[in-house]
Amino acid sequence: MIYLLKFFIRLALSIFCKEVHVKNKHLLDTKGPLFIIANHPNSFLDAIIIGAYYNRRVFFLARGDVFEKKIYRYLLTSLNMIPVYRLREGKEFLHLNDYAIRKSVELIAKGEAVLIFIEGICVNDHTLQPFKKGTARILEGLHQKNIFPVIHIAGIGYNNFRGIGKKVNLIITQFLFDQKIENAQDRVSFNNAVCKVLNENILIPSQKTIIHKNVWYYFHKPYYTSIHRLADKKTKGTVFYDSVLFALLFFSYPIFLLLLFIVLIQFNISILTILIVLIAIPLLSKNTIS
Repeated sequence: MIYLLKFFIRLALSIFCKEVHVKNKHLLDTKGPLFIIANHPNSFLDAIIIGAYYNRRVFFLARGDVFEKKIYRYLLTSLNMIPVYRLREGKEFLHLNDYAIRKSVELIAKGEAVLIFIEGICVNDHTLQPFKKGTARILEGLHQKNIFPVIHIAGIGYNNFRGIGKKVNLIITQFLFDQKIENAQDRVSFNNAVCKVLNENILIPSQKTIIHKNVWYYFHKPYYTSIHRLADKKTKGTVFYDSVLFALLFFSYPIFLLLLFIVLIQFNISILTILIVLIAIPLLSKNTIS
């Protein structure tokens, strides 16, 4: 199910984004224990993009407050998310971070891939924020088991943080750190080394987003405007606009196409012709919605 979902997410990203440029694509096929360390400028969209392009299952740590409702916890856990809590979510939850660290160590030790956002916070900015302790603690836990996973540094950059048609750069490099982490000084040394590489991997696209206002723009405008307003209302004053907008479009656009199918079939158009039209519309409409 994860791989089928990954296929549809990649398809949706190809429409949502004008371009996702990945450097060092060969690393996306890395096998065995893998620890991916990334910056965090655009909330859940960062995880969606990075996770979708790796050719394997990727677990990732996500802010714990979104797991509060049982249905959300079930869905997010099904999508390979591991909750991690910050002080702002309440001191009573901080002890659960030990579980997040143990779970991450356990998964990597089993040969899985785990993605962590080393800043532990998203501020819709490409400037790196102070690193949290969790990344080094996970690696320390692995070193205690004498496990030295492959480490990837993933720098992700956007030309804007709001709406479709964006250009994205994803630069992945393999990080060589042979020093065993055993104490606080080792953790600081590790974070400093990661910071240097991560800063080098963050390349912000210089091209501006251009929306082509053709016939497909006006065809989608009523639908997209309603989705945009809902996303804007739900995320006012937060960094989640792009993530919520992508999710709303991902789940509602198939319904939009289904309704269009129902309308077209009333005109006695052949099903084959309708299917061709429904496949062509999203492809022709790429980068035409504002």
